[in-house]
Amino acid sequence: MLTRRGFTLVELLIALVLLGIVSAGIYRVLVNNQRIYQAQTQRIDLQQNIRAAVTILPAELRELDASDGDILAMGPTSITVRGTRRIGFVCGAPVIGPLLGNTAAATLNIRTTPQYGSRDIDVTTDSVLVYYEGNQGNTNDDGWVRGRLNAPAVPSVCADGAASPASQYAASLWFTVNQFAVTGMIPNGAPVRAFEPITYSLYQAGDGRWYLGYQSRHGGGTRQPLIGPLNGAGGVLFQYLNANGVATLIPAQVAQVRITLWAQTAQQVRQRDGARDFVTDSIVTTVSLRNNRRWNTVAPGS
Repeated sequence: MLTRRGFTLVELLIALVLLGIVSAGIYRVLVNNQRIYQAQTQRIDLQQNIRAAVTILPAELRELDASDGDILAMGPTSITVRGTRRIGFVCGAPVIGPLLGNTAAATLNIRTTPQYGSRDIDVTTDSVLVYYEGNQGNTNDDGWVRGRLNAPAVPSVCADGAASPASQYAASLWFTVNQFAVTGMIPNGAPVRAFEPITYSLYQAGDGRWYLGYQSRHGGGTRQPLIGPLNGAGGVLFQYLNANGVATLIPAQVAQVRITLWAQTAQQVRQRDGARDFVTDSIVTTVSLRNNRRWNTVAPGS
């Protein structure tokens, strides 16, 4: 007859207790790992979010020349600027019609290649800045002439004798003081910047969170969240400095824009004490505009 031996009740209880201790330890390790993973994921997303700010905004603002009126409006939580979307070069001096007031008709032949930009010129939303040379013997009158494209482009050839393909636009140009609406004042090869008014502003979205939004006329003019969520109504601050590093409220004197962002994670993160809360981080970047320092001098009494 075989002798069968089993576990006693005490041995079974000890085994269950040890199994419970080991399982609890494993569960605690898994929970902590999950908490750390979620926290790291949220922090990485937060850092990528604010890094996007120092990539997108400086690239946009460095194109500005405040002395040429590229800053259309500015405030502590919003800025409206001319956003350059296309750059080309005229081929052949534009034919400029008679001046009526400060406006003159002009025919612009823009060389098809090379042209640089994020998209083609949209005549329904874009305006242009055409480089004005004026007197070629000095640089005192160099600047830009603002214009509007009155109709879509028609295929053409360059009027400079190269016979290369071009896009021809019928335009209206606005000439300022000391600029003359005469053929030849805008030379062959003058750059043309096609731009649209765009606004970066702090706003509260439908989910109750705060974002830095982007809004342009192109594409319907709908405001879209660009960076966020931010840390409440104080999540962004624009500061405007002149060439001497002093704060200014005059758009034409802005030489630098300092951007401060306070962002937070998209989800709450469990803290060491077990509470859940949003993790916040901030970043400060200063962007120098493409100003010529001579335009930043404040005249007496101005």
